[in-house]
Amino acid sequence: MKNKKNNKEVAHGIRKRVFEHCIKNNGGYLSQACSAAEQLAWLYNDVLNLGDSILPMIPDEFNGVPSKDNSSYVTGAGYNGPFEPSFDRLIIAPAHYALVAYATLIEVGRMSPEALDMFNKDGSSVEMIGAEHSPGMEVHNGTLGVGLSTGAGLAMGRKIKNESGEVCVFMSDGELQEGQVWEALQACVHHKIDNLWAIVDVNEQQVNGAMKDVMDIGDIAKKIESFGAVVAEINGHDFEEMNNAKKLNHKDKPLIILAKTSPYKGMNHLKTRFPKLHYVRFKSEDERIKMNHEISKELGIDSIDY
Repeated sequence: MKNKKNNKEVAHGIRKRVFEHCIKNNGGYLSQACSAAEQLAWLYNDVLNLGDSILPMIPDEFNGVPSKDNSSYVTGAGYNGPFEPSFDRLIIAPAHYALVAYATLIEVGRMSPEALDMFNKDGSSVEMIGAEHSPGMEVHNGTLGVGLSTGAGLAMGRKIKNESGEVCVFMSDGELQEGQVWEALQACVHHKIDNLWAIVDVNEQQVNGAMKDVMDIGDIAKKIESFGAVVAEINGHDFEEMNNAKKLNHKDKPLIILAKTSPYKGMNHLKTRFPKLHYVRFKSEDERIKMNHEISKELGIDSIDY
């Protein structure tokens, strides 16, 4: 599925949409839009082979967990297209990136802008922390670090069934502090799961501050290489570098793209809050007004009415 916007336009639209939402709702996961906008724009608008969305433009309300009495249950992955052998599958591992994912779906024409009016409301499937029924989400990844394992299992199953579609896992760098990521990587190499690839948003910050201060994990690329995977380090805001990394030969091995990014890309005013950027809640109405004014100028839009 393609739309008329190019990758750069989609990324800019993601940032504007997430910023507007955060101003109107007195905060949100704003820095994730700064760091990941290009990656998600590239995934949805360019590199992934996804079919047309099979779910309504305005998401249905949450209709309960799957059971024998709830046969109509669907996952939010239907916004990524049908589960057909030739199509790729996307796992969004860090569920707190949900707002950015929703904005992406809207920008590429898979979901209506009105869907964000349902964000974090009781009974809504458009959750603040994405679950398996939330738009764009295939599974609930539980604790951070589980997504790569989920993708590996899915990719292995697809390989056994000789399906041509790949599995992509979008990750955050904080997940690499979790041992399960490395167990999954080890299993992928052992079982030669080469229809799996991941792109990691390396923005070097997490809920308690800068990663180097919370728990430094050293040279990520060298560690991944030592496990036997193919790794590429790139500028996560550069579409050409992303394309070149995706073309790397990784026969019999998974590919891990480390996309180095800025958590205030396009919104330099956020530097005043670094490294406390995981969730941006305004400390006062004055800060909200100032941020609205300054960042709106950076984004080339009028200040947001709220």
